[in-house]
Amino acid sequence: MTNETGRIEAFSDGVFSIAATLLVLELKRPAAGMPFWLGILHQWPGYVSFLMSFLYIGIMWINHHRLFTHIHGTDDVLMVANLLVLLGVVWIPYPTLLMAEALAGGSIHEAAIFYNGSYVVLALLFNLLLLASVRRGLVDRSYVGVQDIAKRFALGPMAYGVTFAITWWSVPVSLALNAGLALFYLLSPDKRARVSRRS
Repeated sequence: MTNETGRIEAFSDGVFSIAATLLVLELKRPAAGMPFWLGILHQWPGYVSFLMSFLYIGIMWINHHRLFTHIHGTDDVLMVANLLVLLGVVWIPYPTLLMAEALAGGSIHEAAIFYNGSYVVLALLFNLLLLASVRRGLVDRSYVGVQDIAKRFALGPMAYGVTFAITWWSVPVSLALNAGLALFYLLSPDKRARVSRRS
């Protein structure tokens, strides 16, 4: 990490941490007049939204960090691309909350379209950040370490696009695929990338 990229990473980490911390504000106290534990259980959609959003923000932070281990410089284009990714990060809790509320009783199909569509956009933004760093010559000169990240990022828009399309056929299947993609991006890249980072 250089002084240039250090400021971007510090700012980005701050946005990620604030976005994750503010999630708890969506958890409300039990309704008045309702037994305490029943009131707690009644708010299960909020807990689902909190846990999903925290997990997904954490996974996005991990992938953002993995990419920036290969970025050695910065310019205005990279900073704008990074800001767009951060915009997507702070946006994600909103469709997640709507999705959780819909699961409790609402228009689940429309909420799922909105939810899965948000991840298509976010996948495109991560690819924009990668493209900006590569095209501007800001990644490792060998480009070996970032190749595996590039392959995984390139899969994102297509995979999330398929998930988005499946929403019209089956909401449960689309949500399961979305969760599966989150776990895929949680896994470490190829060993070759890890070896490259050590060298």
